[in-house]
Amino acid sequence: MADINKPCIKQCCLNEKDICLGCFRSFDDMLRWNKANIEEKKEMMRIAERKKMEHAIQSNRDC
Repeated sequence: MADINKPCIKQCCLNEKDICLGCFRSFDDMLRWNKANIEEKKEMMRIAERKKMEHAIQSNRDC
């Protein structure tokens, strides 16, 4: 079974909640990534995508 590529885009910047504003994974998720199984990685990606959308909505409100 193929693995999931790391979503890192090499633009790491953690916000006050330790969420990377490049890939939107938590710092803990970044540390766990290499040992996580595919289902855990999929869940991390789902959460990261939700955080990315929330960040975009909040950024639009701040304008």
